[in-house]
Amino acid sequence: MITTTRLIALLFVVVVFLLPTQNLNAELPVGKVPPTITLDGDDGGKVSGGKWSSTEITGKVFCLMYVDPDEKDINAHVEKAMKAEEFPEEKFASIAMINLGASWKPNFVINSILEDKQKDFPRTIYVRDINEKISKIWNLTTDSYCIVLFNKNGEVLMSKDGKFSDDDTNKLLKLIKDNL
Repeated sequence: MITTTRLIALLFVVVVFLLPTQNLNAELPVGKVPPTITLDGDDGGKVSGGKWSSTEITGKVFCLMYVDPDEKDINAHVEKAMKAEEFPEEKFASIAMINLGASWKPNFVINSILEDKQKDFPRTIYVRDINEKISKIWNLTTDSYCIVLFNKNGEVLMSKDGKFSDDDTNKLLKLIKDNL
């Protein structure tokens, strides 16, 4: 017979193991425009200064990378593959949104990393999400690297959380080419 103490301990273990997976692989629905979000002031904004709004995701194909700074390298191969394609600037843009709330690193360290990234990817729009607002409203995983591809109308073409395989990367590149 299970005692109350053992039952509580068992429930605690189950909850501890299941809670972290609740938001695992959270993705935006394909074919939909996600809710409008603005990052400004205490919520964040563009690294170059000023507010950022998801209403800016129109007129071009946009690839948004929502990145926990501690996971920044897991899709570096995707970043390099997109850069190698040399998509026309008037038809394609990328947004690197840094989830500052997901990292233990101090903001000044992350800012230094962003400065280096800006040199490697000068066409990328860098955005800070200080309070995980994007994660909360769009239901993206916080401690990960999410990639969302948008068409010219701001509709989601692809949304994937975590490390991209070669197949995922090829699918992303094909979707970009097909929608330019």
